[in-house]
Amino acid sequence: MFAPVNGRIIGLEQVPDPVFANKMLGEGIAVELSGEAVRAPCDCKVIMIANTLHALGLLADNGAEILIHIGLETTQLNGKGFSVLVSPEQEVKKGEPLILLEKDFIEEKGYNLVTPMVITNSSEFSVEIIKQGSASVEKIQGPVLVVGK
Repeated sequence: MFAPVNGRIIGLEQVPDPVFANKMLGEGIAVELSGEAVRAPCDCKVIMIANTLHALGLLADNGAEILIHIGLETTQLNGKGFSVLVSPEQEVKKGEPLILLEKDFIEEKGYNLVTPMVITNSSEFSVEIIKQGSASVEKIQGPVLVVGK
């Protein structure tokens, strides 16, 4: 799986939210977001879009369930600053834009844009983090996670 957003990749344990830091939702990575587009980390199907547009669920071809959560506490924006480009049940390809966000607006409101990507059924897979450092979704540089049975 590839990074869903541009930015600096960090471990989940570095996310300033205990739910993600303690891996209560599963294994994965987080990215200190620097861009304005969230893209599909792999070929997958959209299975959930949060009513507040700050998160979405994806189902990878191998059965991995992926949660991408844009920022922390961003539910409080009630969808402001987010434009969803996909719909539930839509099949998407790796790198395809899913959500556009108004980064400056969200930051001006005081929200942290660390974006976790978690495999919510990671207990069914071996999840290996294989990339640290920076990620660019426009120039796909290689996978950040390997998720296998």
